[in-house]
Amino acid sequence: MHLRILPPDGRVKVSAPFRMDIETIRKFVLQKLSWIEKHQAKFLQQKKETPHEYINGENHYFAGRSYLLRVVDYTGFPKVMIHDQKYIDLLISRDSDREKRKEVISDWYREHLKLRIPELVKKWEKIIGVEAKECRIKQMKTRWGSCSIKLRRVWLNLELAKKPDHCLEYVIVHELVHLLEPRHNSRFKAYMDGFMPQWRKFKKELNQGDESLLS
Repeated sequence: MHLRILPPDGRVKVSAPFRMDIETIRKFVLQKLSWIEKHQAKFLQQKKETPHEYINGENHYFAGRSYLLRVVDYTGFPKVMIHDQKYIDLLISRDSDREKRKEVISDWYREHLKLRIPELVKKWEKIIGVEAKECRIKQMKTRWGSCSIKLRRVWLNLELAKKPDHCLEYVIVHELVHLLEPRHNSRFKAYMDGFMPQWRKFKKELNQGDESLLS
């Protein structure tokens, strides 16, 4: 068997004989887990997002995966579509400027989060035993999420649309737990350990290469 970590996002590829059973391959990958995580971390450290120009061929992230942007001349109302699990197609007028294209992509990210967040919040409110009065989305530069204890309002960063679902779920759990414990103390960490034992791994993945904080 042969295992490779592929750029740009550290995807794992395993080559094995056709007749080899899945369980043997699974055990092989688990034995290499620390090596895999080490090399994936290197890719994440190397990946520095430069400001997008929203032109053909750029890499854009959605739900934890990297896609190539294709700008398609379109006379109708602008829209965004995933194509062949490889491309993000931005259907927009050829005369549109960078800011307009950015706005359309951002609105698409926002709509994705609006669909995902309510079911995850409802799921974890039931598990944790709390209730947030509302959950909103906004662009934030220094936080993935925040929680107003007094208003029982959770804010989530629009950038989470680019991250894997388990990272989005981790931030939601983190903020909901603040309704039980406002500070990042041992009590808070004990709650997190109980509700989401892998939260430290998700936090590390989320913040790799970023200076972002959760509060």
